[in-house]
Amino acid sequence: MNRITYFFLRLPIAISLLGHGLVRMPKLKGFAEWMATSMEKSFLPGAFIKTFGFALPFFEALIGLWILLGFQTKYSLYAGLTLMSILILGSASVENWGAIQTQLVHAIYLFGLLWYSEIKTQKHE
Repeated sequence: MNRITYFFLRLPIAISLLGHGLVRMPKLKGFAEWMATSMEKSFLPGAFIKTFGFALPFFEALIGLWILLGFQTKYSLYAGLTLMSILILGSASVENWGAIQTQLVHAIYLFGLLWYSEIKTQKHE
């Protein structure tokens, strides 16, 4: 598979992550407060959740941008999978099963790209 095709495979997940981050940045305080409120019943500490709520849009945008640009793609995909795992843990802690479905779709897509990246790397060794 050539570089252009691989770019278009990365494009949807990159735009999704980048978009999630960028739309939340202008309303960062409100987003962090909403996240803390929606996670009140979680076993996770409230201070952690609110801090994470402030950081999450930047993580999403940065990881999305890295995947879009093909910057350290393998590590960017690992970062994306780590982020999805954290989000799944948070969603599970408040039994938000609907959100987990979306997060799992993102994780599966990221894993597919990582798997392809590994195969591509092995062929060139």
